[in-house]
Amino acid sequence: MPAAKPAPNKKVEIQLIDQNGIVFTALINAKNWRKAEANATEFESWAGAVSGKLGQPTADGFEIVDAGVQIFEKKAKEPKPEATLVDADSVPIL
Repeated sequence: MPAAKPAPNKKVEIQLIDQNGIVFTALINAKNWRKAEANATEFESWAGAVSGKLGQPTADGFEIVDAGVQIFEKKAKEPKPEATLVDADSVPIL
């Protein structure tokens, strides 16, 4: 989870950096942030998403307006059963 800084109006500020180095700054309701942190600690493996509207450009990126955060549990994929090969001689020809 990114580090959150306290902000006015019961919000916290988080910054996310994408692979191109663009910084996205979001103000999130502090209560929702605490719930997201709690969910992240409960899940063995998790992924998160920040949603909102792309706002005004800043000096090093953009702000996210009306931001929200959601944490998802990443469940392990079950291995697919191996396909059985059929011998061409055992298939009846009609």
